[in-house]
Amino acid sequence: MGEISLNRIVKPKNISKVLVLQGGVSEEKEVSNSTATSCIEALKKIKFDVEAISVNSTNVHKIAEVVKVNNPDVIFNALHGGIGENGTIQGLFETLRIPYTHSGVLSSAIAMDKFISKKIFKSSGLPVIEGLLLNGQDQLKGMPIDPPFVIKPNNGGSSVGIQFIRHNEQIDDVTPLRANGGRKYLLEKYIPGRELTVAVLNGKPLTVTDIVTENWYNYDAKYRDGGSEHVIPANIPQDIFQLCIKYAVRAHHSLACRGITRSDFRWNEKKGKEGLYILELNTQPGMTKTSLVPEQAKYVGLDLQQLCLELVKDASCNK
Repeated sequence: MGEISLNRIVKPKNISKVLVLQGGVSEEKEVSNSTATSCIEALKKIKFDVEAISVNSTNVHKIAEVVKVNNPDVIFNALHGGIGENGTIQGLFETLRIPYTHSGVLSSAIAMDKFISKKIFKSSGLPVIEGLLLNGQDQLKGMPIDPPFVIKPNNGGSSVGIQFIRHNEQIDDVTPLRANGGRKYLLEKYIPGRELTVAVLNGKPLTVTDIVTENWYNYDAKYRDGGSEHVIPANIPQDIFQLCIKYAVRAHHSLACRGITRSDFRWNEKKGKEGLYILELNTQPGMTKTSLVPEQAKYVGLDLQQLCLELVKDASCNK
């Protein structure tokens, strides 16, 4: 977009050792490992002293000790989902007083809660989709929103656990509410049309990607080679393109995010500007070889090394 500074790679003099956290205990640990693999390679090429910790259920309670032993200058958070993205691990970093990448405690927690973040988006003038927050005791029959609608975990990512209900006869087949009684779900009216996304780096937009899939942008479409086609820049009307950019930057700032974020949109072409809605904002977007953010960065002239360097340089506490 012409707003990103394309500096040559110069390692900051005050940062030598970078500790990468990967894996985790969420449903997205495989994605985290893929992100970490790509980022570790990039960070090593910049000549950082890189160490990695694989977080799992057996060592998660010892992470503070392990981090202190490594004594890094910066923590590169490559975790996705769960404690790695909902403000929990960020709170640990703040307690340890070690600068870390991506967004802070409050921004991460709010962005991870789709229902609450939508309320903030709406108060910031962003168009959101009509929806309801459900728990395991709620019954889908008699809901004030008629099919087609989408049901997704309120605090999940990577399209894990999403179900589409196209007509009333499918309601009895919905299992997640009953199977996971303690988890909250978001029910949203289904918006036909195109899936668009915008990455924002340090408050500045990259570009708009049009995600083309055979059905919808599910887990396989996101992470399997050839699972989806990413059109960069999106071949859409200029006014819609600029509106996506404007909305993504506003969403980033409305949650006081830092580093890199990615905002996802749904656009019903038949309704023009009135058909564009923000779905959610990701504070820990994937940086795998098939991920959207590195593709957008490359389009504006930033390779993965430069992108990782920007994140490391932005690392801080008290955010």
